[in-house]
Amino acid sequence: QVQLVESGGGLVQPGGSLRLSCAASGSIFSVNVMGWYRQAPGKQRELVATITPAYTTTYADSVKGRFTISRDNAKNTVDLQLNSLKPEDTAVYSCNADVGGTWFWGQGTQVTVSS
Repeated sequence: QVQLVESGGGLVQPGGSLRLSCAASGSIFSVNVMGWYRQAPGKQRELVATITPAYTTTYADSVKGRFTISRDNAKNTVDLQLNSLKPEDTAVYSCNADVGGTWFWGQGTQVTVSS
């Protein structure tokens, strides 16, 4: 079994920064694509960013230039650096990972952007 555990959420003022981390553990041979999603109250879950083992990244248009996804293949971790945060970035952020063809999800971490 594979577990994903996120950390780093919290309350931040508009314009501030946060760094989210996600660590995969368990029966892992290789981790393929890793990503971050978010879900705001009353809205559908949306893709924020993804990264391949070769470090190819994709971003939602709403976060391009502000968020940066990175990973450590040796440690099976994926991070999300959130800069220039806006109130509309408030959501529960969850990481996911393709491990051997099966997608696993973390429990989510709350990010609240408010003055």
